Amino acid sequence: MIEIYRYIAESSGSPETAIGYIRRIRAWWETVLNFPESGRQRDDLRLGVRILGFERRVVIAYKILASGDVEIGRVFYGGRNFEALLSKKDDG
Repeated sequence: MIEIYRYIAESSGSPETAIGYIRRIRAWWETVLNFPESGRQRDDLRLGVRILGFERRVVIAYKILASGDVEIGRVFYGGRNFEALLSKKDDG
């Protein structure tokens, strides 16, 4: 989320705006943790991946682990092509 903070702070000229946005994402995510299956499953991109959007600007890709815990994979901001990025094979 550091990249999101930097982008917003630079584009808006306001670190306070960026901090506020990051805080809203984190507060929203805390509520999502109570209903982790609310994200849309996207096995077509990666096995076990779920996708949720936030304020039409952020997309969070995550997995529900066998333990029931939730693991955030990637956070995409500003219309990035998350489908193409998630579909790429990992290097190495």
